[in-house]
Parts: sequence; C-alpha cells; structure tokens
Amino acid sequence: MSTSPEQFAAFNKANIETLLTVANNAFASAERLAALNLNTARSLLEDGVSNTKALLGVKDVQELINLQTSLAQPLVEKTVAYARSVYEIASQGQEEFSKLLEGQVAELNKGVASALDKAAKSAPAGSDVAVAAVKSAIAAANSAYDSLSKAAKQVAEIAEANVAAATNATVKAVSTTSKAASSKKAA
Repeated sequence: MSTSPEQFAAFNKANIETLLTVANNAFASAERLAALNLNTARSLLEDGVSNTKALLGVKDVQELINLQTSLAQPLVEKTVAYARSVYEIASQGQEEFSKLLEGQVAELNKGVASALDKAAKSAPAGSDVAVAAVKSAIAAANSAYDSLSKAAKQVAEIAEANVAAATNATVKAVSTTSKAASSKKAA
C-alpha cells in the first residue's frame, strides 16, 4: 500500500488541527483559571482590609470572639466556592480533551478498517483467517477502550458527586458551628 502526497498532506493537516484544538482548550482553561485566581486574590484583599478594620474597632474580648465567629463562615464558604470552581475548570478541560481523543480514536479505527479491507482484497487466497483475526483483535481493542472510557466517566461522576457532598457537608458543618457559637454567646 502506498500513500499519495494528497493523503499525506491531509493527514498532516488533520494532526495540526488536532494539536491546535488541544492547545486552544489548554489556553482557555488556563485563562479561566488565571481569571479565577485574580478575582479571588482581589476579593481576599478587599475582605482582608475590611476584616482588619473590623478587628481594629473591637473594644472587648466578647466582641472579638463574636467577630471571629462571624468572619469564619464566609471565609470557609469562599474557600469551598474557589475549590469548586477550580474543580469545574479542570473537569471541563478534561472532558473536552476526552471528546477530542474519542474522535481521534474513531477516525483511527475507520482508517485501520479501511486499510484492512483494502489489504484483504489484494491478499493472497487463504489469508481470510488472518484478516478475520486482525479484525477480531481490533474489535476487542475497541471494546476494551469503550469499557475503559465508560469506567473513567463513571469514576469522574462519582468523584464529582463526592466533591459536591463533601463541599455541602463542610459548609453545613461550619454553618452549624457558627450558629452554635452564636447561641452560646447569646445565652
């Protein structure tokens, strides 16, 4: 089998387009992460200034304790929201890369099947068994890839559910602790 210059050029063009897509996805994720980090830094600076002013206005120990309790919950909630946002950016980037990879595998499978069919037509008599064995091996490899891909997606979904549950539990625990501390102070 020979490859024509047009096929070679098309193959190279497709590979360059794939590389550009991967690079664009990576840059988009990095850009979103940088924007998140800048916004978070700005928010933390503003909160720090505000909290420092509030601390400087404290007149007694009880007021200091009340202030610390009131400042803890928003900080935990913002930290959890930041972690959730980072996780979402990473998950979306990984999902886009997975879709691209799945498309590449599908194209590769089409190319291999086409080449195998062409080879089978020009193969000597009696090579049907070998061609069938190769096709069977390719089908088994595709089945294994599909199974791994499905398993990876399930693991990602479970991890996402666990992150959401842990996030909610953390926010709830801090909220409950803050309310309990406020109740003790009121009593």
